[in-house]
Amino acid sequence: MRRPNTKKKQILPDAKYSNLMVAKFINYLMQDGKKAVAQGVVYRALDTVIKVTKQADPTEIFKKAIDNASPFLEVKSQRVGGANYQVPREVRGERRLNLACRWLIGAARKAKGKPMAEKLAQEILAAAKNEGAAVRKKEDMHRMAEANKAFAHFAR
Repeated sequence: MRRPNTKKKQILPDAKYSNLMVAKFINYLMQDGKKAVAQGVVYRALDTVIKVTKQADPTEIFKKAIDNASPFLEVKSQRVGGANYQVPREVRGERRLNLACRWLIGAARKAKGKPMAEKLAQEILAAAKNEGAAVRKKEDMHRMAEANKAFAHFAR
């Protein structure tokens, strides 16, 4: 539980595209504090997106990919009278972005045999077309929420 007086750290837009969403994505991709490495991977991936789509601004495709991979509903386990129920809930905006980024990065990391920038570019392009592992994961989550709609009245 968050303390009421804690303030979230202000994240500045990234250097190349001046986009806050790209900056957050870089932070999600970063491992062991190596931000320069994460920036290089993301910028190379977005350059690849530019080459493939022949579009000047890759942030539009990136935003579309994030939107397509963002879930609207999720299920949370809730204990009611000795039984655990999967209760469907709406996903907050910030968590939607977090899940979409995590799924895009996870899908790219699972792919083998290519540099991370290429795998990430492929996953971004697939998500922009409403395909790929991240979008499939979102659809699975929505399917599970739909299947457990009967327990929605347990939501707190």
